[in-house]
Amino acid sequence: MINVFSEIGKLKAVLLHEPGEEINNLTPKYLDELLFDDIPWLPLAIKEHQSFAKVFTDNGVKVYYLVDLISEVLDKSDEIKKEFINRFILDANIKSQTLGEMLFEYLYKIDDNKKLVLKCISGIKKNELEGYKNKTLSDFINTTAQFITNPIPNLYFTRDPFASLGNGACVNRMYSDTRRRETIFADFIFHYHDDFKDTVKYYDRFDDFEIEGGDILVLNKETVLIGVSQRTSSQAIEQLAKTLFFKEKTSFKTILALSIPIERTFMHLDTVLTQVDYDKFLIHEGCYNSLNIYRITEDKENFGKLSVVPLQDKLDDVLTSYIGKKPTLIFCGGNDSITSDREQWSDGSNCLCLRPGVVIAYERNENTNERLRQSGVKVITIPSSEISRGRGGPRCMSMPLIREEI
Repeated sequence: MINVFSEIGKLKAVLLHEPGEEINNLTPKYLDELLFDDIPWLPLAIKEHQSFAKVFTDNGVKVYYLVDLISEVLDKSDEIKKEFINRFILDANIKSQTLGEMLFEYLYKIDDNKKLVLKCISGIKKNELEGYKNKTLSDFINTTAQFITNPIPNLYFTRDPFASLGNGACVNRMYSDTRRRETIFADFIFHYHDDFKDTVKYYDRFDDFEIEGGDILVLNKETVLIGVSQRTSSQAIEQLAKTLFFKEKTSFKTILALSIPIERTFMHLDTVLTQVDYDKFLIHEGCYNSLNIYRITEDKENFGKLSVVPLQDKLDDVLTSYIGKKPTLIFCGGNDSITSDREQWSDGSNCLCLRPGVVIAYERNENTNERLRQSGVKVITIPSSEISRGRGGPRCMSMPLIREEI
């Protein structure tokens, strides 16, 4: 069951993925393709992620691990295992029938389904596939390629492949080809896992337009903030709005679409804006004056149509109408532009709320954390010298599944 009607309600259950061998399979020449700026050192990255997970367990939050859930799905039947392997091969863009058959046989022979899932995530090298040899023209020409299927190193950012929304989920069409493979796991979990198979899907991984979970912030039972960003398109937002308002008839009445600069620095809305308390928001000052905000609601005069209205007010004035009071905006890094830009780059704006006024943050963003504390927010810090190299913070690394309603 999924129950997420806010960003701040007391967290009861969360989905994580501990980084693994897929990180060790990163090399400099694959960084751009796999959307990394640097290569984390895996042993320390694992320790840092375990410190992150411990914060949840110490605060009574049930932690689900993605690998465990999909392994439990594959354990249900041989038919599901075969279906998963075939889908994985298809998503890995394996064009050769012969290579596809060899890859299927290699994966199917892995008896432990958890090891099978981990192998799919870590990437499959050419030298691991017994009998593999160059056969096609592209094989002979592309001799530098080391992998038959690339690693999936971004998977520890569980926020993006799907988004919890009310009592349902958006299984997202990811912006880049390399990340689209991540959504296969959510698809199988929501289709087969006993705890989640009845979850309503508001968006599908095969839909036409890109949208990612880092751009979706649930303000309350009636209002969702969605970033129009490098990785989420305006068309996807309108499609989601029609599903929420008309097809599924959810409690959501309004989507506030916030257009942010199309830059690597600001890849998602939650890299510049997160909610930390009932009336407090953490924001990167560099985006505050450049946000364009649009209100999307049902067009009352034309059934099944949307009303889209550009709003001229600043973000805090717009939010006042939806939270019932003027919010406090806490600037990431403070008012110094150099500190602000530096700490935003290391995800100072990307906090995760455990409950109202209590957040998890990276310890490295000292100025931002001090600003939060001065504003009455309790900050639980975690180490982040390695996991931050993937360009994502505590919110990026977690997908809430259940929050208490506020």
